[in-house]
Amino acid sequence: MKDDSREKQRRKLIPRIALLACLALVVVSLGIALSPRSPEEPAEPPFSEQARSAALAETLRLRAAGEALGRPASGDAKPAVVRTVSLLTSQARALLLPGQDATASPLPPGPATPSAGAQSGAQSAAPLPASAAALATALADSAGQRLADAAVADGGMARLLAAVGTAQLLQASSLAAAAGAPAPAVPAPAAPRLSGACPSAAAPPSSAPVDDSSAPAGADAAAATLPGALAAAVETELEAVYGYQVALTRLGGEAAARASEQLATHEALAVGAEALSRIHCAPVPPREAGYTMAQGFLASPAAGLGRLEASALPVYGDLVALSEGQTRQWAIAGLAGAARRSALWGAETGALPGLTADPAGFPALPAPVP
Repeated sequence: MKDDSREKQRRKLIPRIALLACLALVVVSLGIALSPRSPEEPAEPPFSEQARSAALAETLRLRAAGEALGRPASGDAKPAVVRTVSLLTSQARALLLPGQDATASPLPPGPATPSAGAQSGAQSAAPLPASAAALATALADSAGQRLADAAVADGGMARLLAAVGTAQLLQASSLAAAAGAPAPAVPAPAAPRLSGACPSAAAPPSSAPVDDSSAPAGADAAAATLPGALAAAVETELEAVYGYQVALTRLGGEAAARASEQLATHEALAVGAEALSRIHCAPVPPREAGYTMAQGFLASPAAGLGRLEASALPVYGDLVALSEGQTRQWAIAGLAGAARRSALWGAETGALPGLTADPAGFPALPAPVP
């Protein structure tokens, strides 16, 4: 009898337990439905986008400082400041994405960005440089960051950042000289000590092209590979060696001393380019007995050396875009060095040395709000 009564009590409890379970499920489901979902954090942008956005933000900041210094009331190194603003305007247009609002935050809200993005935020919050000398220092600091970011960014973005940093480095020195201030302390990028060897003497050189959105439309497809870019660098440096040897027979005084130093530099660069070719299992172009120099070069060797140096800029720009690691660092140093030597011989390097894109195709900056 006792067992029957217990069984009856259990049967009576089952519906109650089931009801309570259902009520609990309803409450839990309502709680889930009514409680707001925490918003998902946006994905962190790739490093190349962070570096581009940081470069754009700092370029616009320095441009605003230059515009303020260039007003009639400031009286501060006017022509050099105006040239600085013009350079920064061209660079900002190159860094601006089509359709992007230059007045908006370059990076979408999200996690704290390392390196380029974090430094950009700190620089953007800093007060604007209040003198031409201070602007030159800030310009050199920006150049150093752009060149550092170029060492690790992707292909075409690395070339763009290297071009921006190189031009800013040159303009920082020019602006400081115009303002009667010491040259900025940020040094030019140095070439690394090359090391390594071809993994296999029988291994064919890689011919897979690297995506480079900044390459000119008519670029030679054969040169758009790392072996092709290295071969172009070897040939460019060997031609420069020959050009300096010819120029030295026609130069005198300080110009001859400078040319002699730079001849040694180009001999070392030719050896470096050949060494990198062997490290990457790429064929090394044979050394030519000589090169044909234009009559204008022979008539005006100093100007001819400037043109010779400037012709190396796109070669090093290609190598920056198509390489990585120590090879890219070597190429960045080569680009900066070629730009500096071009300026020393009086050649124009432009706002983006090493980049052959037409500035007319860059997005326009929005007009200032009155």
